[in-house]
Amino acid sequence: MRYVNAMKDTAGPASAQAVPVRPNASSRLLLWWIRWQAAHRQANQLRSPQPLPQALQDEAAKQAEFLAVLRRAMDTPSYPTRLSSLFVRKVLSITIPGAAGPMQARLYLPYGPVRGALLYLHGGGFVHCGLNSHHGICCRLARVSGAAVLLPDYRLAPEYPYPAAADDSQAALRWLAGISARYWGGKVAVAGDSAGGNLAAVLAQDGAAGAGPVPALQVLYYPSLYGAQVFPSHEVYAEGYFLSRASMKWYGDQYIVREQDWTAPRFVPGLNAALSCLPPAVIITAECDPMRDEGEAYAQALRQAGVPVQYKCYRGALHGFLNFYAIMPNGKAALRLGGRALRKAFAV
Repeated sequence: MRYVNAMKDTAGPASAQAVPVRPNASSRLLLWWIRWQAAHRQANQLRSPQPLPQALQDEAAKQAEFLAVLRRAMDTPSYPTRLSSLFVRKVLSITIPGAAGPMQARLYLPYGPVRGALLYLHGGGFVHCGLNSHHGICCRLARVSGAAVLLPDYRLAPEYPYPAAADDSQAALRWLAGISARYWGGKVAVAGDSAGGNLAAVLAQDGAAGAGPVPALQVLYYPSLYGAQVFPSHEVYAEGYFLSRASMKWYGDQYIVREQDWTAPRFVPGLNAALSCLPPAVIITAECDPMRDEGEAYAQALRQAGVPVQYKCYRGALHGFLNFYAIMPNGKAALRLGGRALRKAFAV
């Protein structure tokens, strides 16, 4: 992955920070637990080393096994799904059209009258997470916003590299827009976290360019937006803060196969110069996150283009804090902020 230094062009007030901030109490607890788990697994391996099966001596087989283990671990919800489902009237497991065929999805219907529809795109570096990991997030967003929420199981890299995830997301938005026009007033919005924030921003730009439905609002949680460009927060929080810079590079290499796609508009929405016609945005970042400056830079670029933006950086929070809302108050607060903005957008 080839990174290009962009510090001079994109540094804002928070971006000037050269010394890492101490994570808040809940973030420190999570980091301690992650370190303890890693040490525990290492100790068990040293006590009972397991030779790799012969089949795993092949690199492709090793990669497949690694991805399978990673995906099982990362699609685990941080809060029991049955309890999360109590926040909404109904959760439907459905099949919707994808760009390359049928795609599994979940549709969350809130209590009371439904107004508007939200397409939520899960994070996970385009490689993992899915319908289980983001179940609770969608339940809470449906409850606060009063909108129907669709969570699609888009295709993952490296089996399906760029632009598979973006194409599936666009297919899901088109389907949702048709359903919303029939049942829920017609308005749609897009939201997502991390890689899902990237996809939500791409769909907003697609709509402005006439290549898809136009969202009423885009809600981007700690989004990845600038591809290979390097920001100060990438360096300040490069290691030891849940998401590392090395992990960012690895995720990028899984999703992007062709060198020219590192600057493709539907992968790097932050580089788009035509931002003035985009829908209003809510952009939420975490202070102790290597990707923090990307969200801030995009908020500044949208404001300069005349797009209404609400920007919030949560102090001491880590990348991915939305998934840990059960133990992180900032996660619940960020979901309320996004949900209330959605309710307001759909009420207009």
